[in-house]
Amino acid sequence: MTHEPQDEKSAPTPEQLREKIEDTRDELGRTVEALAAKADVKAQAKTKAADIKEQTAEKAAHLTDQLRDRAAQATELVKDKTPDPVLDKATHAAAHVRDGVARAGHLAADKTPAPVREKAQTAATTAKANRTPLIGAAVVVIALVLLHRGRKRR
Repeated sequence: MTHEPQDEKSAPTPEQLREKIEDTRDELGRTVEALAAKADVKAQAKTKAADIKEQTAEKAAHLTDQLRDRAAQATELVKDKTPDPVLDKATHAAAHVRDGVARAGHLAADKTPAPVREKAQTAATTAKANRTPLIGAAVVVIALVLLHRGRKRR
């Protein structure tokens, strides 16, 4: 038997073998991690729940924006369609109502326990934050009441 010298390209060196083994270990580690992640149902459920929560929050914010826009459009439409004398009466009635509410509020605040006042303050803060839609709704209601009264008198 004759022993032929091996070509350097065909036989890997020990260093090349070590690198190949290290690459294989890394790939195997990534594969095992991926399989473990797929097997972790609890983590998958948490991830899915977080995704759904985020999507729901985005949709809710979008719907809220749409509702505010529609309320603003409706308010402007009512203001545009309502005659000036009616708007003047509505403004006067709103001022009268505000004065009465302020008086009633002071009287109620004097006789109301502290925890109830705190909750009322929270509600008032929320109403102030949403002032435009509330004013629009008030204008619509007052205009409808005045129109209804005007029809009754005829």
